[in-house]
Formats: sequence, structure tokens, C-alpha cells
Amino acid sequence: MIIKVCGMRDEENIHAVEQLGVDWMGFVFYPESPRYMDHPVGFKNFPFAVKRVGVFVNEQKDIVRETSLRNLIQVIQLHGSELPSYCSVLQRDGFEVMKAFSIDTERRFPVKKVRLYEKCCDYFLFDTRTSGYGGSGRKFDWDVLSDYRGEVPFLLSGGISPDDVESIKAFSHPMFMGIDLNSCFEISPGYKDAALLQSFIEKIRK
Repeated sequence: MIIKVCGMRDEENIHAVEQLGVDWMGFVFYPESPRYMDHPVGFKNFPFAVKRVGVFVNEQKDIVRETSLRNLIQVIQLHGSELPSYCSVLQRDGFEVMKAFSIDTERRFPVKKVRLYEKCCDYFLFDTRTSGYGGSGRKFDWDVLSDYRGEVPFLLSGGISPDDVESIKAFSHPMFMGIDLNSCFEISPGYKDAALLQSFIEKIRK
């Protein structure tokens, strides 16, 4: 199972979380977010074993491309209303693309909308629908994902907390590839509790 920790900002904290054996790490390049990465990440300063994910929301493609190259981003996560054609361009540029979809438990899974992105995305991320873009600490009913029958692997996101170890282990879907951790493991926006993450990771990988 892939473990992605998103919303990192502080270099010392980034290095501490890297040592925990996480697989992916996310950096938010959306200025309206409290976790906005407003300075160069500085990956060249230390060896990185994790895959680097850049999170963007309705940004111009040229800015996404330039920011990703400058920060050695490997996966571009799109959290806005980006079209399939937008995703295809970034794929052709050599990036892996992960499209985020907001899931509302009170509505049916958006089968038709998700299907439009299957040929232009490497991964999907299913998050809780809120008024903002991620990091809400709110969970949706994972049972609605039984209606997803596509072939693009996905990460589960939205309010995953230290108390969810057993429910994650019990969750089953043929395309489920991992989890996205954020606000429930924070001391403050963008600064993760490394000890809490370590305990969670040890339990989830037992």
C-alpha cells in the first residue's frame, strides 16, 4: 500500500517525514491553501527516496510545467476543474498525472465524469467534497467507491486519521493502491507530527 503524506512545507519536517518510509510526498502550489509551498522545495539538498507530487488547482499549464520542473516534481496532482485535454498535455510533457475527484456521500459516485479521465491520467485520488480544495479533515463513505469499475488505480483521501488503521485494512477494491494523509496528522498547517505518523505507519504495515 502506498502511503502519501501531503501538504509539506518545512524542510526539516520534510526530512523527518521522509525517514519514516513514506512512499509519496505532496507539495501544494495553490496560493489560497494554508499549506502553500511559497519557496523552492530544495530537493537537491538531500537524497529523496519518495516520489514527489505537486498539487495544483486550475493553474495555467505553463506555470504547472515550470514549477514542476524547478521543484523536481514527478507526479502532478490536479485538484480543480481541469479538463481531460489539460491532463493529456501534461502527460505528453513526461509527467505522471493524478486527477482528484470530490466525492459527496449523499450523491451517487460520478461514474461518467471519472470515465472521461481514464485515458489521460495515471492515477485518481478520491477526496471528500467540501467548499475548499483538500485538507478538510472530513471523511466520505468509502462504500460509494464500489461503483467505480475503471482501470485507473486510486488513492483514498479525505479525513484519514490515526484511528482509521483497521478500517483501511478492511477496505477492499481492485484498484485501491494507497492512502493520502494530511490534516489529521498535523501540528499546524503544513507541519506534520512525525511521531504520530510513525506510529500510524507501523500499525498500517503490520
